[in-house]
Amino acid sequence: MTALRIALLPGEGIGPSIVAQARKVLEALRPFGFDAEMNEGAVGGIAFEALGHPLPEPTIALARQADAVLFGTVGDPRFDTLERELRPERAILGLRRAFGLYASLKQISVPHELAALSPLSDERVAGLDLLVVRELNGDVYTGQPRGRRAAPDGPFPGDREGFDTMRYAEGEVRRTARIAFEAARRRGKRLASVDKANVLESSALWRAVVTELGQDYRDVALTHHYADNALTQLIARPTEFDVIVTGNLFGDLLSDAASALTGSIGLAASAMLGDGRKGMYEAGHGTALDIAGLDRANPIACIRAAGLMLRHSLDRPDLAERIERAVSSVLTRGLRTAEMASSPSARVVGTEAMGDAIAAAVAAACTR
Repeated sequence: MTALRIALLPGEGIGPSIVAQARKVLEALRPFGFDAEMNEGAVGGIAFEALGHPLPEPTIALARQADAVLFGTVGDPRFDTLERELRPERAILGLRRAFGLYASLKQISVPHELAALSPLSDERVAGLDLLVVRELNGDVYTGQPRGRRAAPDGPFPGDREGFDTMRYAEGEVRRTARIAFEAARRRGKRLASVDKANVLESSALWRAVVTELGQDYRDVALTHHYADNALTQLIARPTEFDVIVTGNLFGDLLSDAASALTGSIGLAASAMLGDGRKGMYEAGHGTALDIAGLDRANPIACIRAAGLMLRHSLDRPDLAERIERAVSSVLTRGLRTAEMASSPSARVVGTEAMGDAIAAAVAAACTR
């Protein structure tokens, strides 16, 4: 049997250190049958400096040969003066296009041990386990026409005017909604679809298509929410949601708001999926250049991203569960990176020590 292949793309900033910890945790799964070849490639500003492009051909080739990509972080203000296509962040878009990835899955959870970190009350967020599925390629961010011009009409003709087009095709909605329904079926069998069908034609289509597809998933309880109400309920009663599916714009806002409920950007993991098995997995935060190389970064989001990879691309949900249990075990013992240390009893550890502890917990679970 051919070993699985994983492309590790650490990037810059804290990316190399958190990807190293995720790799360490994956290595700890080998006694339990995890068999994967892991190879690193250059991406982002590091790749531009070495090879002249943020997503060079050797890296694309490495990713093409892989079953999944585990991505670190990219971005550095030193490269902000480059033309847009050469900036580090463009590597993410390049990989999405290369592999036809169109749906983002963001996993947001608040273990009881970390509820005190949340800006909300403990009892409101403790035990939160939410998945936000966001369509990535359509909506107002990419719709055409768009631009700036002199206003041809309206209340201020001749004034400078900016305009965008919010649009969705049925196929775009259906394929993303199917991923969300499948995820909901594996979880709590509850799916909340978010739109503005009361005022937007693209949202009315979204709601109609999701409702039609729901006939194929009668075991999943489907509800519809207007975006403003969904955001209100997310703050007031976050644990009532299980899986949320929505478009690009609303998903951008909702997933960031939901991530803030954790109280630490080092906890939320993300996946980008398409029609095939291959996906790209990453922590949901930036490069944190101010702490790069200081052993202060929280690797948990990247480690959880590796768990998402096991679940969605490598067909090992059992090992994904072991990673989650290991993370919970370490947090229960009081280990925290600096930004999570909200009580005097917390044992503050660095990036390496947190990775070591989670890897050890995974290995211990595998020997039981």
